[in-house]
Order: sequence, then C-alpha cells, then structure tokens
Amino acid sequence: MAVLEELKEAIISGKRDAAKELTQKALDGGMKPREIVVDGIAAAMEVVGEKFRANEFYVPELLIAQRAMKQALSLMSEEDVDHIGTEAIGTVKGDLHDIGKNLVAAMLEGAGFKVVDLGVDVSPDQFVKAVQENSVNVIAMSALLTTTMGSMRDTVAALETAGLRDKTRVLIGGAPVTQSYADEIKADGYAPDAATAVEKAKALLPA
Repeated sequence: MAVLEELKEAIISGKRDAAKELTQKALDGGMKPREIVVDGIAAAMEVVGEKFRANEFYVPELLIAQRAMKQALSLMSEEDVDHIGTEAIGTVKGDLHDIGKNLVAAMLEGAGFKVVDLGVDVSPDQFVKAVQENSVNVIAMSALLTTTMGSMRDTVAALETAGLRDKTRVLIGGAPVTQSYADEIKADGYAPDAATAVEKAKALLPA
C-alpha cells in the first residue's frame, strides 16, 4: 500500500511524471486498477478538493493536480476502471466559460465517475442526446452569466419531454446560480464549488 500513498502525494503535489511512474509500479506489482483509482487517485483528489474548499489550494494548484491525475489515469483503459457512475457535464447554451466546468469534470473523473464532457454552449437537446447515448446518471450544468441561466430550466424541461427526467438527476452550479434557483427549476442539487459538486454527484447516484 506504500506505493498508493506515494501516488496520492504525487498527485496532490502535482508531480506528473512521478504519478505516472507510481501508477505503473502499482500495476506491475499486481494491484487492480480499481484499487489504484479508489485508494490512490480518488483519495488524492478528495484531499485536493478539501484543500480547495479550505482556501489552502487555489485554481492553479487544482489544475496542476488535475494534470498529475490525468497522467496516472492515462495508463488505464476504460475497461480497467469500474466507474461509480456516468456524468455528462457542460456549460449551458450561450455561455462559453469553461474553467469551473473543467475543474468539476477533473474532480469527478478523479472520484471515479465516467465523465462525458460536452464542452461549452451546450443546448438542451445536446444534454438529452448525451443521456440517451451514454446511460448518464447525472447531468451537471454550469453557467457564469445570468442571461444564460434560463437554459438550465429549458434542459430540465427537455429531459421531461424526452421521458428521461425520472432516471436522470440534475446538478447545477456557477457564479450566479443559487440553491433557490435550483429549487425553482426543480434541479436535484446545487453546488457552489467543485469539491461540493463531487459530493452532491455521489449523493445523487442511484442506491
């Protein structure tokens, strides 16, 4: 297990080469990919999230840890990782901001989710299509502009029209978004930051 502790520390510190080498060492030593993901990679990103929430880490540190995490995950195929759920994420129609969305996507991936990143300027129909094609458990929508928040409501309505709302949970976030707005549009959750988004996403997974 010492190698997993080393891997965890490498990711937290943002040491990309070390993260990749230690992941390979764990695999060569016969460890299962899921064990490496859960006890090494995901555990590291959980610490990163806690530090971010406590203002011990800021966006640069989060991005550096993300890159180290990506290096570790690059040694595994989709089949190797037993994902805890599938989440589609995107910035809503009319909004081109992606920093917050990218942070959440990275932390979700580190937590064991299969992430379908739809990018920016994502229409309600695109979210619906992602759910239909990927067996998505949760969709996460981000908006940085008050003028684009209405697309979140439209997406919830589109999911209802497509008959997908009862099996797809909706999580929203972004600077102008509030819990009251989430309640208003009947979203299932609201997250004010990336670390909370991961916690909420996990809580929204089917039992």
